[in-house]
Amino acid sequence: MEADRIYNFNPGPATLPLPVLKEAQAEFLNFRGSGESILEISHRAKEYAAMQDEAKADIKTLMGLGDDYEVLFMTGGASTQFALLPMNFATKEKPGAYVLSGSFAEKAFKEAEHLGVGVVAASSKDGGYKHIPQQDELQIPKDAAYVHLCYNNTIYGTEYHYIPETNGVPLFADMSSDMLSRPLDFSKFDFIYAGVQKNLGPAGVTLVVAKKSFLEKSPETLPTMFQYETFLKKDSLYNTPPAFNIYMVGKVAHWILTEGGLPEMAKRNKKKADLLYGVIDASDGFYRGHAEPASRSFMNVTFRLPSEELEKQFVAEALAEGLGGVKGHRSVGGMRASIYNAMTYEGVEKLANFMQKFQKANA
Repeated sequence: MEADRIYNFNPGPATLPLPVLKEAQAEFLNFRGSGESILEISHRAKEYAAMQDEAKADIKTLMGLGDDYEVLFMTGGASTQFALLPMNFATKEKPGAYVLSGSFAEKAFKEAEHLGVGVVAASSKDGGYKHIPQQDELQIPKDAAYVHLCYNNTIYGTEYHYIPETNGVPLFADMSSDMLSRPLDFSKFDFIYAGVQKNLGPAGVTLVVAKKSFLEKSPETLPTMFQYETFLKKDSLYNTPPAFNIYMVGKVAHWILTEGGLPEMAKRNKKKADLLYGVIDASDGFYRGHAEPASRSFMNVTFRLPSEELEKQFVAEALAEGLGGVKGHRSVGGMRASIYNAMTYEGVEKLANFMQKFQKANA
């Protein structure tokens, strides 16, 4: 790690690969020989078009998807997708079916509910969102337009470790916080979206990877910018896109490829998660994990300490040790270590050592 940088465990905006940051820094003033910064160049320029095409190709290569899928770059974050999905695909006769596994899954459902086109297929809310609803808990209406999942829950530290069987109902997923972190059979999903600021880039762009057959189905009654078909037909260039953010997503995707792809990311992420969960499980209750073991996230490790006073002390002392962003979400408190692809094992090892030292001093 660079001498003047901390280990950044923030949940999003989150840490980015240091090689990517250095590469962007080196070419910041002159993008691909254009004589212009990526912040200045026209989105109609050939240099920009080549960059965006490469980013899309790398993403589809990592996901193992073919020409029946398309990559879109949109804005408004995953929160805007919460509304666009039911607006484009659901009706009162064919509602969206939502699996509630955390705060963002609940927010997505509320947008559909607001439009009168959402139903709940399963929920783990009563248990404090400590587990991911399993296959036998799902009650999917046969006439549902889609089943919607939030694949990783940053606030509660839970993550899907299976792909639900939907009996032919299209499967949609918000993968904002675990996109491209491990191999999955992405072809089982009809529509995937992700706010990239957690695992793939800086805030400001939303990645959509979906079957073209779905993207072509937008109702003509919707405003132009609310139709997925607009972005499909215009290659995400109907209006000026967030060029720098897309450029950074492309660099992160290429970094993942050169580092060994999703199998290597999964190997690294499991090793990091196992280290932190090992410290929690060996702490004799000093650290209390929120998620049930079978639903634990490889991206966001959440835990509590014996008191809120100790939690405040933990955050302050961790930062003094160069470990930033470990405070949990305000709605649940406690600690949260976000260990996305770009977080190094060395950073996680330093946090694990700090946790053991802190317990010894304060137990």
